[in-house]
Amino acid sequence: MEMTYQAHIDREIESLMERIHPPRVCIDNDSCRDCTVVKGVLKQIDCANRHGILLEMVQVLTDLDLVISKSYISSDGGWLMDAFHVTDQVGHKLTDNCLVNYIQQALCEARSSRGISSDVELQSCNELPGSKVSSVENLAIELTTTDQPGLFLDVSAALLGLGFNVSSATAWTHKDRAAGIIHLEDANQLGPIYDFQLLAHVQEELQNVVKAQIGEEERKRVRLRLRSFAAGRNHTERRLHQMMHDDGDYERCGACLGQKKNNRREGIEVSVGRYEEKEYWVVNVRCRDRPKLLFDTVCVLTYMQYEIFHAAVSSNTSMADQEYFVRPKGSLKLDNESERQKLSLCLIAAIERRVSHGLKMDIHTENRAGLLSKVTRVISENGLSITKMDIGVEGETATGSFHVANCSGEDVNPNIAELVRRETGGKHPSIDIFSDVQVNILG
Repeated sequence: MEMTYQAHIDREIESLMERIHPPRVCIDNDSCRDCTVVKGVLKQIDCANRHGILLEMVQVLTDLDLVISKSYISSDGGWLMDAFHVTDQVGHKLTDNCLVNYIQQALCEARSSRGISSDVELQSCNELPGSKVSSVENLAIELTTTDQPGLFLDVSAALLGLGFNVSSATAWTHKDRAAGIIHLEDANQLGPIYDFQLLAHVQEELQNVVKAQIGEEERKRVRLRLRSFAAGRNHTERRLHQMMHDDGDYERCGACLGQKKNNRREGIEVSVGRYEEKEYWVVNVRCRDRPKLLFDTVCVLTYMQYEIFHAAVSSNTSMADQEYFVRPKGSLKLDNESERQKLSLCLIAAIERRVSHGLKMDIHTENRAGLLSKVTRVISENGLSITKMDIGVEGETATGSFHVANCSGEDVNPNIAELVRRETGGKHPSIDIFSDVQVNILG
């Protein structure tokens, strides 16, 4: 009979070792002339509990809208050491003492965290144990479905009719799929939502609204759920990556395999190779540089259960190069071509999801009941569809952006901005135009 043993680290011993070797974070403004170097060292006691810690740290920096131009990461030999070369959005070093202190504290907390933070999913309002749950705070609707013109108009109008205000909404579209997270508030009273029968009704009504737009086969792929986000841990973009990955949007990137591999500097190049001596898999990514690129790739590697042992990331002019030395966790194997191809496609999908297409409108206006419904109605009535959306409310002000494309494939008329301004009563939205990218997979 075969017997196996699993190493166990007592929590009290681990806590003692953490006190002996606490996380150390250094903000260095002297080593480099044009950037700040954020350095960190952590003694790893229990590697099983540290999966995802790199993602937590990268998220701290990206949530502050810092630009990461270079990064070096190593976690072999029981230590996690990393260095991030960062600047603010205008290319300046980080000199604000409050910001520096916040980064040090936040990174130390991320390094001491017990793995990946998560939130509570409410699978069905009808199954909520009312005796155990007294209210739902930070309630959000999560939706994954086929991307259709007017989708977000129908959803926002239905929510308004059911007596809910939208406090924030974020949505991505990719490869004819759409995913969105919409945070709700009771329009009649401020604070938590206590009426679970109403929530069950909301879930049923939204299911009907979404499924009315699509065919019978596609209805099976609709996913709509309620989720209660823990305060201070509302990682919307991380959750969107998970939702679109679970929805299988990466499978539609398979068409990229048939593309010609010329003009690679205009697209995304991914390769997965083997480093036999150290038993690593080497993942190389090359694409146009953009904000949050490191977060997106680390996010998908973490979610797919790959441990990152070493990494080197750099950007040169407009291009970014990333190299990861990884090992799959558990029973996951990369020994066959199909698994390597899946990893490549998932990385491409993670990069593409955030790429903006069409015309972008930035909105800044007074918050009003039904604001999202009004904006989406104007967009839909002008033959446009939303390819990306991110809007939130702070106090009495609503700010955000909408990326819109013409359903006919023609260029978007910039006059749509004026129409939106008239409807919302806000300032004239600023306009930017974005174009598509090509994709290549390297063997």
